[in-house]
Amino acid sequence: MENKCTCNVGEGNELNENSSHNSELGVDDSLADSVNVQVKQMTVTADSKAEVKKSEKALASNDCEENFGHSARTLTPEEIAKLKKDVTCVSDFKQNKLEKEAQKNWDLFYKRNTTKFFKDRHWTKREFDDLCPTDTETGQRIILEVGCGVGNFIWPLLQEDKSLFFYACDFSPRAVQFVKDNPEYDSTRCCAFQCDLTKDHLSVSIPQDSVDVVSIIFVLSAIHPDKMEAALSNIIKVMKPGGSLLFRDYGLYDYAMLRFASGHKLSENFYVRQDGTRAYYFSTDRVLDLVKRCGFDMTLSQCEYIQRDTVNKKEDLCVPRIFVQGRFIKPKAPEQS
Repeated sequence: MENKCTCNVGEGNELNENSSHNSELGVDDSLADSVNVQVKQMTVTADSKAEVKKSEKALASNDCEENFGHSARTLTPEEIAKLKKDVTCVSDFKQNKLEKEAQKNWDLFYKRNTTKFFKDRHWTKREFDDLCPTDTETGQRIILEVGCGVGNFIWPLLQEDKSLFFYACDFSPRAVQFVKDNPEYDSTRCCAFQCDLTKDHLSVSIPQDSVDVVSIIFVLSAIHPDKMEAALSNIIKVMKPGGSLLFRDYGLYDYAMLRFASGHKLSENFYVRQDGTRAYYFSTDRVLDLVKRCGFDMTLSQCEYIQRDTVNKKEDLCVPRIFVQGRFIKPKAPEQS
């Protein structure tokens, strides 16, 4: 199951995955909002249930990853040959160094780019009305943005919807400080804090079972694969029963993944950029396995590939971007008889 759309890249954007994040996050994201709406409005259909069952069957047979291609991406013989050839991984010494310096590398990213790298994400009040009702007692809806960066998701919504209260956390202390220094920051409507999702308990800053909607967009891919389950288990603890986790991240065989030169591979589907930040490229099977392990309701899970043809007019290139997106629900508490 997949969706496909096209967007244009301005002439100033590069398509070199190793230069920084330009080929991944810094492209003209003119259709990002439409894709975000797709995530929020996903409903459980016969097709989506079949996709989940198909993935569970693959996981049960230890066949989690597709063999060079999937429903959203057919590889060329040259691309297959490149992947087969790229078998040497970065040394354990360097990998341990990257893990220890992960926070420093993201802090340096925000030092270089400040608040100018990402564009605001314009979600609307109506879309949150569809996701979760306003609490009848408090008049509020509680949102957690994981990996908030400099607040591009937060500011448009705080202006439009007075019922929202935001928790916002990021691995980078510098990014969190940018959020707090923004003139729109209001501590009565937003609480920003630094957090390592893999070891810092969110429940120290957020009451358990209190969050209506969690946004985790291009975040999990930056975490070491061995620690992804810990991060999601941390998140589900603060979600309300019946609450939604909105997920979007890099998909397996994305253009940026295939562009990595030798010497950047950390492990299967996991790579390091020149600035020291890392990126994992997900299959739908991998995502579904993670959320299942962490206790999300698989009968209500929706997960799919999104294909976007990104056009760079200056270079006369049309490149296939592949993302994985999904909406996952925390099980509701059983009704007491």
